[in-house]
Amino acid sequence: MGRALAVQLARRGDTVVAIGSRASLEPEVPGTTYLQADLSSVAENQRVIAEIGSRWPVVDALLLFANRTSRHRAETVDGLEGTFALYYLSRYLLGHGLAPQLDRAAHPVIVNVAGVGVTRGGVRWDDPQLTRDYSVITAQLQAGRANDLLGAGFSGKARYILYHPGFTRSGNLSPLPLLVRTGIKVLARFAAQPIADAIRPIPGWIDHPPAAQLTAIDRGRELPPDLPTLDPVAARRLAELTATMLRDVAPPAPERCP
Repeated sequence: MGRALAVQLARRGDTVVAIGSRASLEPEVPGTTYLQADLSSVAENQRVIAEIGSRWPVVDALLLFANRTSRHRAETVDGLEGTFALYYLSRYLLGHGLAPQLDRAAHPVIVNVAGVGVTRGGVRWDDPQLTRDYSVITAQLQAGRANDLLGAGFSGKARYILYHPGFTRSGNLSPLPLLVRTGIKVLARFAAQPIADAIRPIPGWIDHPPAAQLTAIDRGRELPPDLPTLDPVAARRLAELTATMLRDVAPPAPERCP
């Protein structure tokens, strides 16, 4: 979805900076600057934040898509569970790290594409790295609920949109078991929406951000802000846990240009 949106925004004349793990954006997207980075790494996020800060002093919109499923538990270079690091922590780092650039925009917006509205799962407060009882579903649900709390706790100038597009024909299914993979592919033929439909509302949010600090959209339906999954107390708890985690694993952040 991220690549499709980058193409759409570049074609309408926006300045687009795309971040991904591949060596290049193939095929090339005219009008798009591509930064290769492993966003599961704290240092790589910091490097990207520093580069964007030095080249683009104003950021109007931050669009967060990065996610990857993993059948087996894997740790990042920082010793963190991979899904938690990529799906949640990178979004925390980018949102907070690029806050100065977002604050300079007239009407900044952050769109976090995750699973808001889903109530299953939660943060394993006693074991957020899932060293016990790991499964791909548990990891995805935990990171999804962490993203809900990330949006609920965000207090910058940017308007924050948590967006669950629903079942979409996108994503790499190869890490999943064969039977699960096959079932999803068959179901997708009949029930999944095209990527173009999933990303359709995002350009409008960029052009005209909502008035509310936090907006949660689940498959076209705006959700009430008092959902249990958007609990501000839990959001503060997660922010404290994340800050402690980063003190333990993160190297000193490079200086950002003012």
